[in-house]
Amino acid sequence: MNKNSIEFKLKNPEDASLIFGVQDKYLKLIETQLGVEVNYRGEMVQILSDDEATGERARKALQALQVLVSRGLPVHTSDVVIAVKMVLNDDIENFTTLYEVELTKDANNKPIRLKNLGQKTYVDSVKHHDIVFGIGPAGTGKTFLAVVMSVQALRNGAVKRIILTRPAVEAGESLGFLPGDLQEKVDPYLRPVYDALFTILGKTATERMMERGIIEIAPLAYMRGRTLDDAFVILDEAQNTTTMQMKMFLTRLGFNSKMIVNGDTSQIDLPLKVKSGLIDAKDKLNHVDAIDFVYFTSKDVVRHPVVAEIIKAYGDE
Repeated sequence: MNKNSIEFKLKNPEDASLIFGVQDKYLKLIETQLGVEVNYRGEMVQILSDDEATGERARKALQALQVLVSRGLPVHTSDVVIAVKMVLNDDIENFTTLYEVELTKDANNKPIRLKNLGQKTYVDSVKHHDIVFGIGPAGTGKTFLAVVMSVQALRNGAVKRIILTRPAVEAGESLGFLPGDLQEKVDPYLRPVYDALFTILGKTATERMMERGIIEIAPLAYMRGRTLDDAFVILDEAQNTTTMQMKMFLTRLGFNSKMIVNGDTSQIDLPLKVKSGLIDAKDKLNHVDAIDFVYFTSKDVVRHPVVAEIIKAYGDE
């Protein structure tokens, strides 16, 4: 059977190494993910595929990466993964718009940008609502983006402090058997939050802000009886709250504050017959205008391509 062939020209022959990666690393990823064979010489690129539609997808992905290079932006593996994912979802035309929004800069002064349209929906929702629920599988960037937006709000002077919390429940483990007080017990389970803060602010700046009380990381139990004014409040792993804990948390919202509630309804670790506060809130609050629900699926996973396949195989859509 003859292969379908599509050819196109790069704007500059020197762009090839930037688009295709060192030792064609990015090219091999595109070939594997899209089922094509790509050859190039100078500025001429040839795509061989079993059918025209497949070849066209590869061309669109490569030309989307070429736009980044033409704008002077470096191409990384994550960019190639995003381009492939978007071309498979038929929304590659929106690829470059993701790179037009710079959320903030990380501790190394590198820009932090959106990675898919699901993330854009999430960020836009936070801008326009007091409380936003982000619901979906691991790997969609919910926690990281929530921390990014909280730091951005702090840097802009929109809030005076950041509060990050989660319920002290973990699959198959009892926190009572771990050493230390409640704060020390729950810290290991807030590791993704710490990792995000360290990436954005750096370890030293994060620890300094925690010492000054500008950033507070605490178990959900510590929220009871407080009113949180001028704060950006993030509840992570919200699927493991009870209905009463969720009500308690949401009613802490004070003036000039925002809340993000993140969770994955496929990863509930509560005892059987105990209803998840996240599911209960979804049922009770979906008509409240100031509250928005943003749903992520495996299509929004921004980790290694195989992670999305694993999530899909386990049926957590």
